[in-house]
Amino acid sequence: MKLIVIYGPPAIGKLSVANELSKITGYKIFHNHLTNDLIETILEFGTEAFFDFNDKLRLELLEKAAKEKVRGVIFTFCYGNPMDDKWVRELIKRIKKHNSKIYFVQLFTEKSILYKRVKNISRKEFGKIRSIKKLKESLSKWELLTPIPFVDNLTINNSKLSPRKVAQQIKSHYKLK
Repeated sequence: MKLIVIYGPPAIGKLSVANELSKITGYKIFHNHLTNDLIETILEFGTEAFFDFNDKLRLELLEKAAKEKVRGVIFTFCYGNPMDDKWVRELIKRIKKHNSKIYFVQLFTEKSILYKRVKNISRKEFGKIRSIKKLKESLSKWELLTPIPFVDNLTINNSKLSPRKVAQQIKSHYKLK
């Protein structure tokens, strides 16, 4: 399996890029709101119980995909430095254990562009943050703009690039089929 991990702050365009990358690779998409939305039906977002269960569920599902030799998965999430370091290390260990490859893509842009994108109507579908105020709260509460320091990152400024162009860069850089 090839696991493409696309990460960055809310409203950066992770799911938009994942959708385009899926179109040109046929890889399956596992975006962060799938587990967030499921768990929020029972546990409150932001609590220790929520994050603990979310971490376990994501690890199990991604490892299962590697074990079952799924050809490719695109996973999106907001990396919080340093709180997510242990989780990322565990993910790498579990994926590599099954002779699968893992590639990291960090998307970034200026905050002013995030503030424009956060209001996009498409964000409503998965209960994503849709206000500048909530986005600012998230950015001040967690360090979401830092690259994962211990992995090789393909870092892409998508300020002026369409999701399709970003997906093409990812495909080309990692030689995905």
